[in-house]
Amino acid sequence: MTPIFNELFINRHEQRKKYFFDPIVSWFGGSLKGKRVLDLGCNAGFWSLSAYQAGCDYVLGIDGREMHIDQANFVFNVYNIPTTHYQFVHANIFDIDFTKFGMFDIVLCLGLFYHINRPIELLKKISDINSDVLVIDTVISKMKGPFLKLIHEDIDEPRMSVDYTLVIHPTAEAVFDLVKLFGYHTIMIKPDFDSYIGASDFKDGNRRAFISTKTKDLTTFPGALETID
Repeated sequence: MTPIFNELFINRHEQRKKYFFDPIVSWFGGSLKGKRVLDLGCNAGFWSLSAYQAGCDYVLGIDGREMHIDQANFVFNVYNIPTTHYQFVHANIFDIDFTKFGMFDIVLCLGLFYHINRPIELLKKISDINSDVLVIDTVISKMKGPFLKLIHEDIDEPRMSVDYTLVIHPTAEAVFDLVKLFGYHTIMIKPDFDSYIGASDFKDGNRRAFISTKTKDLTTFPGALETID
């Protein structure tokens, strides 16, 4: 639930939800009932709320900016969601021990992967507590091959990295290779937005969502697949 300033942000959230989140819910039979969800870089809780509204038993959101945690808690309070079904934690994802929260069926890494510079370390932490599905929605570099492009970020910008002025933008090939290290099978899904207002990065091929799993049959995923050129 990134703060909404205009229709660009509204459409962007709606289209991303239809692009990868709704198909995930369908993939699980139309509901996330019985599932535990971890939302990394949860921001103000849009995807955490989406997971709860899709029926998950519990969602944990972690974010490095305290204002985002305050916003997420406010949103869930407005919706009168019982605190037994959620928790939001202000922490650096590399400093917090995920294992103390138990195992998670689904891990959401949405808009986070390109704001870090230690992808292997993060994926190891995720793999240790993820029993089934990992979703990565990330900016990607258009370089050919499994590469990580170095990018400088302004940590004073709320939507950028919390700690790192130097981050990485992976190529699509790099995402596949990185998650494979930890036993995941992966597909990249093709965006087919009703409108690309506020979402030109998806239209231009600069951002994609990847669905990774340790146990599920990816051939049954209800989204359109995209191959690497």
